Amino acid sequence: MNKTNRKLDALEYHSKGRPGKIQVVPTKPTNTQRDLSLAYSPGVAEPCLRIAENKDDVYKYTAKGNLVAVISNGTAVLGLGNIGPEAGKPVMEGKGLLFKIYADIDVFDLEVNVTDVDEFVKIVKALEPTFGGINLEDISAPTCFEIERRLKAEMNIPVMHDDQHGTAIISSAALLNACELQGKKLDKIKMVVNGAGAAAVSCSMLYLSLGVKKENLVMFDINGVIHPGRTDLDDMRMAFATTRTDVQNLADAMKGADVFIGLSAGNVVTPDMLKVMAKNPIVFAMANPNPEIAYDVAVEARKDIIMATGRSDYPNQVNNVLGFPYIFRGALDVRATTINEAMKIAAVHAIAGIAKKTVPEEVNLAYNARNLHFDREYIIPKPMDSRLITEVSSAVAKAAMESGVARKQITDWDAYAEELKTRLGVDNKILRNLTNKAKSKLKRVVFAEADNYKILKSAQIVIDEGIAIPILLGNVDRIKQIMLENDLQLGDVTIIDPRSDTGERACAYAEYLFNKRQRRGVTLYEAKKLMRDRNYYGACMVQFGDADALISGLTKNYVPTVKPALQIIGTEPGVAKVAGMYMMITKKGPVFFGDTTVNVNPTTQDLVDITVLIERSVKKFNIKPRVALLSYSNFGSNDGIIPEKTREAVSILHEKYPDMVIDGEMQANFAINPTLLQDNFSFSTLVGEPANTLIFPNLESGNIAYKLLQELGGAEAVGPILLGMKKSVHVLQLGSSVREIVNMVTIAVVDAQEKEAAQTVAK
Repeated sequence: MNKTNRKLDALEYHSKGRPGKIQVVPTKPTNTQRDLSLAYSPGVAEPCLRIAENKDDVYKYTAKGNLVAVISNGTAVLGLGNIGPEAGKPVMEGKGLLFKIYADIDVFDLEVNVTDVDEFVKIVKALEPTFGGINLEDISAPTCFEIERRLKAEMNIPVMHDDQHGTAIISSAALLNACELQGKKLDKIKMVVNGAGAAAVSCSMLYLSLGVKKENLVMFDINGVIHPGRTDLDDMRMAFATTRTDVQNLADAMKGADVFIGLSAGNVVTPDMLKVMAKNPIVFAMANPNPEIAYDVAVEARKDIIMATGRSDYPNQVNNVLGFPYIFRGALDVRATTINEAMKIAAVHAIAGIAKKTVPEEVNLAYNARNLHFDREYIIPKPMDSRLITEVSSAVAKAAMESGVARKQITDWDAYAEELKTRLGVDNKILRNLTNKAKSKLKRVVFAEADNYKILKSAQIVIDEGIAIPILLGNVDRIKQIMLENDLQLGDVTIIDPRSDTGERACAYAEYLFNKRQRRGVTLYEAKKLMRDRNYYGACMVQFGDADALISGLTKNYVPTVKPALQIIGTEPGVAKVAGMYMMITKKGPVFFGDTTVNVNPTTQDLVDITVLIERSVKKFNIKPRVALLSYSNFGSNDGIIPEKTREAVSILHEKYPDMVIDGEMQANFAINPTLLQDNFSFSTLVGEPANTLIFPNLESGNIAYKLLQELGGAEAVGPILLGMKKSVHVLQLGSSVREIVNMVTIAVVDAQEKEAAQTVAK
């Protein structure tokens, strides 16, 4: 992607709409005068007085217990160096976002204009009444060591500098598993550490805690090997000075080494260096974005290697997000006074242990893998693994209790695990999982309306993100002009203008349409004429295998967009009617709406067919459907055409599909409020949990509902997802945003992958 264009995208992402990435959201009702009088004066005085009597009640009446400060002075921001606290704020907001989406921890980011250790410590200490924990971020070494040491000693809440300990914890988990697979013992391995910054020093210290021998470790910084004769280093780095006299440079150190740890710069390790390492070497090249040696180069040089990097596009990514959200989660939940060595080691073993257990199907699906399992290319869990929050947080909490730093005890660990699971709705992960799955096996997607800026911008994004291979339909000169005017870089993307295609392919498409529709009034001349229409042409490309999926509908109404695909491609075997479904991403998780786009006034049998189709589709998202057929009536409370057909459809579904979790007819509030349903209709098969799949009695109600929820409820609408087609065809909502288009392309690619897999099984 053009660097200028990528920079503009990043700037637009952070500035568009409400600037920044985070906001404060009330957690209590504020709609009435009574609400406000309780939230503030005079009602707020009561919790104030209780806290004055017992300081620990601050955890009961305020957000302190779930609030972490991400604090930086901007002296070591990512790979950008000392760019100052203001310039570091986007990074700190991003860290806060990760805390929230992975562990439901609220964050205030604080950027302080202070470099003096004493002053920095004084400021942070004064904030202790506000926060339940302190995450130090992007503070340069050696200052960061002293700041963290003093704050941990002088504060009674958890403090951790993630740049140091995050990488240490994750790489330690990877090291344990790599050594097990390679048949090596920690106390015997010879280790080379290239880099002597905060992360490298902390990694090395934790490796020693786990059993690595100090005399077997050689460390390098930018000026060479650290040895006793160096006079330019602080005591913390000098603690790793080697007494070996045979090591003058990195190449010397690599001879016979079992493990290489890289936290330095890209491409400083050569294949020849790997070739002189010991049998079954372990190489963690964690420099970003370019590792010390490229993954492909390393595995080519040594077939017996276990390789890890900091990159997500290769196996074994050492990613701090596997650790810090869950370490703080466990520490906060037992009100720990610190994050100590025992808690860090507990996190190491928990993360390592997850990789050795059977991988959940949701993780395999997210990464389009058949059977991820503990081996050379899977030594640490994937970031999408939902077990991290339960297992790592629980391990950290237990270690805090056992080491005597917990002020709150957990006695029911099963209940705690359930609490952790419910903290995060699947909505936080479902789109990321789909994106990862799409990237795993690229498909060719036809964009039928490519002479439109939104479509071309979406095409560039899916190319840049590795989601799909676009094929553009439209006026070639117009498309290239839009690309030029907007500096869109689409490389050698295929562009086809159906109006000027008179070759063999277009003729074959027209002949096919004629043969299918000749008894429906379509002549060969008309078929050739219809092939000038991009929706007909695109549908034929998919039908003939010249593409894998079709996306259209941005500028046209639904019916004329979907009609060509129905005529050319048709429906899946056994599917009587196609249907449209929206996935509504809400704060409480995804909710699926159908039918919202196709069937205007379905009959009873239509409702049955639509429900079966949608219920089957929801399962493909690795979600267990809980289906409610909606009406203005609850279980016969009102008569009328809609309640009666809905009631009859439920009866048929109960009889024909006894394993389906479904009920109705029912009003929407009862479907999604389990307490309301339990109190009034305890006989319902949906009692216990809210419905996540809502079937509407007609197109009007479904369409109105999803648009209201989208605009007033703040839900993100992903769709419309066209269900029941033989091949992957999806119709955009009129006027979709670029983000919505990219989401639909992702859905289309995953749909194409699944249809291909199903056809393979059928054969």
